[in-house]
Amino acid sequence: MNEVTIRPIAHIESDFPEKFGIPRQAGIVGELRARVVFDGEYRNDEALRGIEGFSHLWLIWQFSENVRDDFSPTVRPPRLGGNTRLGVFATRSPFRPNALGLSCVRLLGVEKTPDKGAVLLVAGADLMDGTPIFDVKPYLPYADCRPDAVGGFAPDPGEKLEVVFPAAALETIPPDKREALRGVLENDPRPRYHSDPERVYAMSFASLTVRFRVAGGTLTVESVE
Repeated sequence: MNEVTIRPIAHIESDFPEKFGIPRQAGIVGELRARVVFDGEYRNDEALRGIEGFSHLWLIWQFSENVRDDFSPTVRPPRLGGNTRLGVFATRSPFRPNALGLSCVRLLGVEKTPDKGAVLLVAGADLMDGTPIFDVKPYLPYADCRPDAVGGFAPDPGEKLEVVFPAAALETIPPDKREALRGVLENDPRPRYHSDPERVYAMSFASLTVRFRVAGGTLTVESVE
């Protein structure tokens, strides 16, 4: 089998230092902000000429925490409780032959920085901080949008949780991060098959440690440090 070598052109700077808590799909939490920082020879303003004419971009990236040498033709999607096996190519599981991810993000603008060159400011990214990016492509509504598409076993993102913040915990969160964090928590960052109402979870977000528990349809934040 022929092998092809590809190398990262950029990496992302996001508020997620670890996998736990990252939205399951791009665009679910539109309040999230991230930066695409280009590396090496790709840090070239000319490579971005015309990009601000597009509202959305495709990012092609690597599940860098899930790279593996072995191949499994089936996976167990958390959406189905973690017990049902489906073909890997019928899912968006990170455990893939080439560990490639694809995300559509909203382009907020291009920021010119003295130390990192031209940086893309994006919204709705579902990438861990430092994730390598292999390519950036413009989203084309006439070609990429399919309103009549069928979502298989995951037709919608599911019901959102009611999020309750103690006043003291809310004051700990920087104002510009509050709505993004609320959006992440509303979409239930727990593994789909977890349901223990007494369990306290800890999630890292934007240099904060957020502890919470979920009972029924309500997520209660215990503390923010």
